[in-house]
Amino acid sequence: MKLSNLKYLMLSSTLLFGSCSKYLDQQPDMRAEINTVDKVKRLITSAYPFNNYLAMAETYSDNVEDKGVGDLYQPVPALFRWEDVKDSGSDTPTGYWNKCYEAIAAANHALDAIESNKFGDEVLAFKGEALVARAYAHFMLVNFFAKVYDYKKTESNTSPGIPYVTKPETKVIEMYDRGTVQSVYENIRKDLEEGLALLDANPAEWTVPKYHFTPAAAHAFATRFYLFTGEWQKVVDHANNIFAGGNFAGKLIPYNSTFKKMTFEEVHTVFAKAEQPYNLLINETYSGYQRWWNNRYAMGINIFQGIYNGNTAAGGKFYNFGVSYGAPHYTTYIWKEYWYVTNTTANTGYPMLMVPVLITDEALMNRAEAYLELGNNAAGIADMNLMASNRIDNYNVTNHAVTPAKSKLFFGVQDDKEALIQTVLQFKQVGFMSMGLRWLDIIRKGITVKHLVIANDESESYIELKPEDPRRIFQIPEEAKLSGVEQNPR
Repeated sequence: MKLSNLKYLMLSSTLLFGSCSKYLDQQPDMRAEINTVDKVKRLITSAYPFNNYLAMAETYSDNVEDKGVGDLYQPVPALFRWEDVKDSGSDTPTGYWNKCYEAIAAANHALDAIESNKFGDEVLAFKGEALVARAYAHFMLVNFFAKVYDYKKTESNTSPGIPYVTKPETKVIEMYDRGTVQSVYENIRKDLEEGLALLDANPAEWTVPKYHFTPAAAHAFATRFYLFTGEWQKVVDHANNIFAGGNFAGKLIPYNSTFKKMTFEEVHTVFAKAEQPYNLLINETYSGYQRWWNNRYAMGINIFQGIYNGNTAAGGKFYNFGVSYGAPHYTTYIWKEYWYVTNTTANTGYPMLMVPVLITDEALMNRAEAYLELGNNAAGIADMNLMASNRIDNYNVTNHAVTPAKSKLFFGVQDDKEALIQTVLQFKQVGFMSMGLRWLDIIRKGITVKHLVIANDESESYIELKPEDPRRIFQIPEEAKLSGVEQNPR
């Protein structure tokens, strides 16, 4: 196989697989046959990408700038200029591609074992988890490595997608077809809806639920998927299924309350913990992203003052944890690196980040946007006000209420819906800085990205990445050509 650089060989019913996780439920010895529900359950812990998209998504977005000084850790300089990255390291597009397909392979082996054995109803929840995990990995891949889905023109989604893999591999090199963006989305929908139905109908127990697609996490993912497909009522319905009565109160990131009373180091430590109610799905990832705050191409003083610490359309600033290590170097300070030791004597190992990839705040803002698209401005504003009440520093319900008039004035637009949707997008950009989510809105809404560049003589200019620029689509790894997968045009 050349979709990823991990080779899978199936010999009868045996499987060679990767290392176990220190934080998740321990994997079974995959050299043995997958012939029990417990082995299926533990295998599915590998159905989640072991790399993350933080570096690629953030550095491609408008959340970064050239600070003129700082380290030049690769692949950041190439990503900043939207250049193809040849390396396959942990924080590269190729690295993410590889780990997504490894996760998909784990899901497929679990699903194959379920089909081959008569486990009974006790396995249905884990079948649901595997299906949703497979849908999620393909969804992230298609949105990074193919053109964005256009829900307004479904007939135009005929551009190449990414291989949608549904069967375990039995050869070292399999041949694959990219299909179309439309066909990939149809397969995602099928897996997501079937998996969600199984999860909702079959309660399951996980040792650490937040590392799995529980029903709440699956519904949160559904709000993201249907936001891309423009199915607004489904976004609302799935958001309402995350918590009883669709009530997000007390479930959002408590920046201006609990976190405000804590030290930066305390917040830094607890932010990605499983016990936090706002974390719906957490991925354990191999990543050095936390170290990149002092990279030349990252958050500088302009981004910090203008976006991250700037005013919002609600009339107040979000209380965020912007930390300066000496201008112009700033960081959100939410990521805490863990060192996974591989050799205690030599103290060698690799850096790990626990990354919340689905959070309540995003699902709430997805619902807010869907309400606005449905013409229910009152409900959309109510969701934004709930977000504002948890994020704006010294929040005051009178001074900081979201209104169409304030939003229109802030963004300089005349239409109520457009102004309010711009407010949703602003809340997401400021609220989720360094979490990689801004890029999803950039491609979905066709936003032009501008990067400030500082020349050797300290003169400033901007480079742009417009909606139709082919560089907005990350390059498919060159090794995938061995499996018949053509690269994206440049």
